[in-house]
Amino acid sequence: KSKLEEWEKFVEKIRNPKKSVKIAICGKYTNLADSYKSIVESFIHAGAANDAKVDLLYISAEECEQPGYEKILKEADGLLVPGGFGERGIEGKINAIKYARENNLPFFGICLVMQCAIIEYARNVCGLKNANSSEFKKNRYSVIDLMHDQKSVKNLGGTMRLGTYPAILEKNSAAYHAYGSEYINERHRHRYEVNNVFRKQLSEAGLRFSGLSPDKTLVEIIELPGHKWFLGCQFHPELKSRATKSHPLFREFIRVSLENKNSGKR
Repeated sequence: KSKLEEWEKFVEKIRNPKKSVKIAICGKYTNLADSYKSIVESFIHAGAANDAKVDLLYISAEECEQPGYEKILKEADGLLVPGGFGERGIEGKINAIKYARENNLPFFGICLVMQCAIIEYARNVCGLKNANSSEFKKNRYSVIDLMHDQKSVKNLGGTMRLGTYPAILEKNSAAYHAYGSEYINERHRHRYEVNNVFRKQLSEAGLRFSGLSPDKTLVEIIELPGHKWFLGCQFHPELKSRATKSHPLFREFIRVSLENKNSGKR
């Protein structure tokens, strides 16, 4: 197939989608939509791959800290919570994740939000009520902590875990099903990681660490077995999505969200 044919097919699917799906984006920069430009483009690519138009419903993370936020999420067929830095809006993101987990709403969390999903699970499933990230509140329940090789770093900036790193996926996981491969490379930009002290407790409570660094010291992907699709990744998949080659995780997330819409169960 020629490249021109690929592009013609892509444009045709954007112009004449056969289906539509509504995805909520819960973030703290939702009044500046270009803040999520790479994610928006990834949804265009994933929509075309699924022959669907992806309608985006922007929700302020801080709004999700207020009572009644669930009403907005009920309108969505899937929830994506994008990454970011800093404490503002974190509790709203955690509330949105809790809603998705408890209501079997397809959920996709990126970078910091994989960490938020760990915090939510530790608090509400493992019973660690004070669980947090040491980025926000350092205590004995810091389920997210500075990476070991970051603890001695004095000058911040370009010293974080930055660039492409490999990960090994568990077979029979949603991630493995999406990629069709056990070995992946993805782009990272972070300084904090899942605290390995709590991995056994989280795992025994039902959380699955389906993607790890080759030496098994860093958690790269988490999933929740039995859920329609609940996946958090420590990397930024949106940076590797392309118009005629949708990123596997975005493509699968949209596929499952379409199934969720068609099931009529919200």
